Amino acid sequence: MFLSVFDMFKVGVGPSSSHTMGPMVAAARFLDKIRAAPFAPAGVKGSLHGSLAFTGVGHATDRATILGLAGFLPESYDHEKAEETLAQIRETQTLRPEGLPELRFHPKDDLIFDFGPNLAGHANGMILMATDAQGDVILQETYYSIGGGFVLTEDELAQGRDTDDGAPVPYPFKSAAEMLEMAETSGKSIAQMKRANEEARGGAENLRTGVAKIWQVMSDCIDRGLATDGILPGGLQVKRRAKGIHEALLAERGTNLSAPHKINDWMSVYAMAVNEENAAGGQVVTAPTNGAAGVVPAVIRYWLDHVPGASSDRVEDFLLTASAIGGLVKFNASISGAEAGCQAEVGSAAAMGAAGLAAVLGGTPEQIENAAEIALEHHLGMTCDPVKGLVQVPCIERNGLGAIKAVSAASLALRGDGTHLVPLDACIETMRQTGADMSEKYKETSLGGLAVNVPNC
Repeated sequence: MFLSVFDMFKVGVGPSSSHTMGPMVAAARFLDKIRAAPFAPAGVKGSLHGSLAFTGVGHATDRATILGLAGFLPESYDHEKAEETLAQIRETQTLRPEGLPELRFHPKDDLIFDFGPNLAGHANGMILMATDAQGDVILQETYYSIGGGFVLTEDELAQGRDTDDGAPVPYPFKSAAEMLEMAETSGKSIAQMKRANEEARGGAENLRTGVAKIWQVMSDCIDRGLATDGILPGGLQVKRRAKGIHEALLAERGTNLSAPHKINDWMSVYAMAVNEENAAGGQVVTAPTNGAAGVVPAVIRYWLDHVPGASSDRVEDFLLTASAIGGLVKFNASISGAEAGCQAEVGSAAAMGAAGLAAVLGGTPEQIENAAEIALEHHLGMTCDPVKGLVQVPCIERNGLGAIKAVSAASLALRGDGTHLVPLDACIETMRQTGADMSEKYKETSLGGLAVNVPNC
């Protein structure tokens, strides 16, 4: 099994990796399918199903799908150009993607929110169609946005999640138990094994520059969030708080009256800064998703700014270790809130952050695995119930608490020798089972929990 660090950490656009980035990617893939077809279509249309329908408006799924059909991609997203393109589409009721004829598309009529049963493959399903001049469907594909910006067609999903046709890697662990066994046999750290796998696929320079870019985007996102105030879009009138909290923390530095627990506020404000940016539709890095994008960068910034001896030279080790843990969770369970609740998003992110921090603080592979397990275990059962379908309440604060849990889990694990009762593999499987048993109304549909018990208008 091989999931790249660049699979787990992808530069994209808010507010959701599965509901915004995924549909945009799916639509772009459908354009490629049309380009490869032996006929010239006259129009396109589509339908959104399951969680993509129920919380699609709050997650800007319709907007993302339309932009994807116009040729936009998350990694190169330009907000100003996107606004211009959307206005043009509304006015002309046509799409003009590169390499294709002008396509008829009426935003209100040709993209349907289907609130019926989910499609068979996943809670996040969408169907895209190309039509001829008479409006008859001549090409159709079903896509599933399975979390973290990952998209599979119906056929790809049916083939199995472990499909990997790339070059062999030296440490192809599929479980935490295999990971620890390989670490013991090789004498390498988790980061060293992950680095060897990445270099076998993409080369050392690609890894170095790519990981540096990931951290730069994460760090820039924190800085933007700490510098920006105002009201978040969406209608809930949620006020950005990171800037004000950060300014207060800076003003309180150096005083003798500062309580020790105030360090928790630093961890929280870094995470909240990211998720306020995400909620506003800004550029973020999936970690492993947009809804959980604040945890990992917050833990890294906490470590760099507040822990003696921290060095930016070790950020690569942090991210490689974190991606190894995230890959195990995705492969053996899920990182999708629509599939398994927020335990799959913030819970996975906390496990990744705990593992990365334990690694750069000198933890053994066993201690790192223990840190990840502690963090994930204490998110088990967490539901995904965003108010009004927006990635704001409870998502923003939840990332702050996820970062605190990650740091606490790493610290607790480092106080031991790595031996513990519950293996990470058992915890991941428990998360999978819990997600399968969880009511659909608590899995990113906004049909239960806080979403129905908090006034949202």
